[in-house]
This record gives sequence, C-alpha cells and structure tokens, in this order.
Amino acid sequence: PHPLLAQIPLTVSPFISLPSAPTLPYTYQPLPSTLPPSATADSNGNEREKIVVSQSGHAASPDDIIASCQALQAHIEKMQENSERTIREWEDNLREEQLAEKRRLAPGWLDRDEKILQPAKMAAGSVVPEQGQSANLMDQQADETSDVQMQQPVASREGDELDRAFGSMTMR
Repeated sequence: PHPLLAQIPLTVSPFISLPSAPTLPYTYQPLPSTLPPSATADSNGNEREKIVVSQSGHAASPDDIIASCQALQAHIEKMQENSERTIREWEDNLREEQLAEKRRLAPGWLDRDEKILQPAKMAAGSVVPEQGQSANLMDQQADETSDVQMQQPVASREGDELDRAFGSMTMR
C-alpha cells in the first residue's frame, strides 16, 4: 500500500456492507463478437481519411466539408431570396402608399391621359372653327401673335431692347 494510505486507520462499521456480485437473468445474452459498421467507415469497411484537422482538434474528411459547404450555400441563397422578396414587397407597398397619397391629394389626375394644369380661356373675338378648320388653340394663338408682331416696326423693338439694356436717354 501507499505510505499515505497506511497512515489512515480503518474502522469496521456494522452499517456498511460491501457490494455483492449481481445475479444475471436467464434471458441474458452475451454481446455479439462482431460490431455493426462504423459511422466513420465507408461502404467497403475502410476507414475514411480525416485529412483536415482544425485547431480545436475536430477532424473531417473532404466529403464532409463539401457537404457542409453546399448546405451553407443553399441556406445563404434561401436567406438572400427571402430578403430580396421582403425588399420588393416593401418597395411595392411604399409605391402603393405614395400613389394612394397622390390620388388623395388630386383625385382623378393620375387616371386620365390629359394633364391640364390651367384651363385655357378663349379670346372674345375668336371664332369657333368649322369642321374643315384646325381646332388647335396653339395655332390660333401663334397666328394672333404673328399679326401683332408684324404691326410693330422692327426699329422700335430694337430701340426698346437698347433702352432696357442701357436705360433710357433723352435726346437734346
């Protein structure tokens, strides 16, 4: 015995009994001599090579690493699709809210092809065009402005421009 254990006195106690050998049931069967195939072995029974060993001591075969990388890639693609779908839904909702706000502010404006900002007023002397004449208001206004411009002499317009640029000067 060890010298330290020899120094400890042993006492016999009537309350402590040593364990006895267990009795086996009649249905007891011994373990088989061959074990099931190993989880680390391939189908031929050869042990798979654990080529890659991490710093923590975890070893893995290249097939295990490839399988985990493919699972990770599939997970990332799924997350990316979900996030893109969420962003598209958010943008669509935002666009719909803005359209609803515009329709609330100006009902009917977005529903028509004509975008008239100010109503056009007809001149008092204008004649309603017949079926053969042009019904375009812009043509009528262009004709009226060209008539007014022809009536004014050209020199007067140039003089007015000079007066605006240099100020009016009186002749002595």
